[in-house]
Amino acid sequence: ADARLRALCEAALSRWYPTGEAAARAQLRHELQVIGQVQLAGYFLMVWEIVAWARERGIQVRGRGSAANSIVAYLLGITNVDPLEHNLLFERFLSSETRTMPDIDLDFCSRRREEVIQYVYKRYGERHVGMVCNYVTYRARSAMRDVGKALALPQELIDRLAKSQGKWGLPAEELESFAVSTQTWEQYLALCEAIQGYPRHLSIHVGGLCITAAPLDEIVPLERATMPGRVVIQWDKDNVEDAGLIKLDLLSLRTLSAIDECLTMIQTHYGKSIDLDALPLDDPAVYDALQRADTVGAFQVESRAQQQALVQMKPREFNDLVIEVALIRPGPLQGGMVHPFFRRRQGLEPVTHLHPLLAPILAETMGIIVFQEQVIRVAMVMGQFSAGEADLLRRAMSRHRAEEEMARFRERFVAGAQAQGVAAATAHEVFDKLAGFASYGFCKSHAAAFAKTAYDTLWLRAHYPAAYYCGVLNAEPMGFYAPRVIVSDARRHGVAVRPVHVNLSGAICTLEGGGEGLAIRLGLQYVDGLGETGAERVVAARPAGGYVELEDLCRRTRLPRRLVEQVILAGGLDELSAASPRRDRRGLIWELGRLRYHEEALPLPLAPDGVALEPMTYAEELLAEYGSTGVAAEGHLMELHRERLTRARIGTSQTLARAQHGERVRVAGFVAVRQQPPTAKGFAFFTLEDEWGLMNIIVRPQVFAAQRAEWVGATVLGVEGVVQRAHGQINVLAERATKVK
Repeated sequence: ADARLRALCEAALSRWYPTGEAAARAQLRHELQVIGQVQLAGYFLMVWEIVAWARERGIQVRGRGSAANSIVAYLLGITNVDPLEHNLLFERFLSSETRTMPDIDLDFCSRRREEVIQYVYKRYGERHVGMVCNYVTYRARSAMRDVGKALALPQELIDRLAKSQGKWGLPAEELESFAVSTQTWEQYLALCEAIQGYPRHLSIHVGGLCITAAPLDEIVPLERATMPGRVVIQWDKDNVEDAGLIKLDLLSLRTLSAIDECLTMIQTHYGKSIDLDALPLDDPAVYDALQRADTVGAFQVESRAQQQALVQMKPREFNDLVIEVALIRPGPLQGGMVHPFFRRRQGLEPVTHLHPLLAPILAETMGIIVFQEQVIRVAMVMGQFSAGEADLLRRAMSRHRAEEEMARFRERFVAGAQAQGVAAATAHEVFDKLAGFASYGFCKSHAAAFAKTAYDTLWLRAHYPAAYYCGVLNAEPMGFYAPRVIVSDARRHGVAVRPVHVNLSGAICTLEGGGEGLAIRLGLQYVDGLGETGAERVVAARPAGGYVELEDLCRRTRLPRRLVEQVILAGGLDELSAASPRRDRRGLIWELGRLRYHEEALPLPLAPDGVALEPMTYAEELLAEYGSTGVAAEGHLMELHRERLTRARIGTSQTLARAQHGERVRVAGFVAVRQQPPTAKGFAFFTLEDEWGLMNIIVRPQVFAAQRAEWVGATVLGVEGVVQRAHGQINVLAERATKVK
């Protein structure tokens, strides 16, 4: 195994390192030595085999996590981030002192991940592959239900309690009406509290597979999975790792499905084959979009928090993007790393270091510890730890190990620092800083892998926007925004989106036209209730010349009446051909109602002509299409409110962009995103969308509480507040909300 691994890696060296091969070869030699010492060559070959199998079949796959620190993983094609170029640290992934198995996470195109799992079972055998479990623990609602059943409480009372969402109290008279004694009630409350956090049942880990040389039933406890031929290991991922067993995370990522669709369409419509792994990482179009926070539909960087950070960060190179991805995480936000970093980046605060030894390590992050790898490097440089010892220190700090263990690490660190002339007080201060940040820092290799996928999505959107947006729409639900926001953003980037059409739409979204004039045609799957099966039924039954009338569609597809009605409301039968007149949707629904309609009855004779009906207005058609598909392909629902909003002098995203800091404004838009993250101290964040763009709204806790019904319940929201401008960001600090009807 060692020889084969070495041969595979050396064969790839010249491809990935045409220059600088000496440094790469030295790093490879070091990694292979460590891998040989811990006897994991077979593990790397197994992962390589799975990845190679997927790539040969055109299945998008990317490795991430700490594995991206390894040049071996890079040369084998498991990861696509160059660890030398980005100064990544192998020992964060693996060292001879490591006491746990390394963890390689593989993301696959979500549509085809099951093919990979089936391959693994076939390749290694059902007795040698098992799914890792999760322990589902009791929370308030599940505790209420199960304890209530155990104490034989009335089902109606249990339902009432569970629906109270953890608010334990009920009026005494209600308890009396259920004949529940005070003693039983007190016992019930005590037991509900006592069992919270205890295991309730097993579920299957989202992607964890354990592969063993010996049969699983000789090593671990098992239970049958729902799917025939598969078993669940009754240990979670931590137990599996502690036992030294090999675990692989085969995860699905919808973004990779979007990328896969996009690359296929580029090949079909442009005749080009794109190798994303070979893309240069300096495309100006990508960084222009990042600096404008124009990132809707892009991986990892499309949320409000990410966009606001991008405007401050102004990424100019790939490493800037890596840092930004790592910063906007719950850990760094809670650890107070974000604002000091941006103040230093913008020159508002000097970059300082506790000791000159730290300067080279923390230079890229303005003297602030952001990455876990930096904790390791500081321990190596200042504390004179070996790389493996330094990673053990990082693990101990991040997991808040026992005081005795931390005291030993501290003594060792301070002694190593003093041996280099560092004052003991400074060494203690640095150690305290490391301990404070270790549990918040993000793995740089993980951030780099995410940043590469983010870069790829923005590159595809910049150069092949129609294909990229089409891929995203076909991969929904994914990302941060609903399809209607993606459609609006596509139009803002010059991509035409056309509505569902029974003769022109495929089951999924497709591209029409040629060259720069490519447009997206919405797929039939977007029709409410139709689904994949119904959409494919319409496509499969479609004659060569297309459906000629409503009766023809009904007769050939035999779809239920309610689904045909949804197709009509979506505009799918507005114009069956270029020569046929445009049909009114209200008239078509009337016609559908007069058909002698039975799904299995043939033929379906058309009833006599009905009454003359008032045609649907543009507004009614827009609402019907949105109600049926969730998107308005060629319009925007805010158009229906615009005249009234303009009369009321309520502004738009365009007027907000011109507003001055401190100016009072009133704006309105569709609620695209509602957020109340636990790190925000009760603040809520809204993103509103109108015909021209997005607007960011910040809601203080007291304002949210005062108008909770409006903030939570409105689909279209009007907001009055004060403009906040800082570092290129524009927000509205809300003072009042109104539902727009």
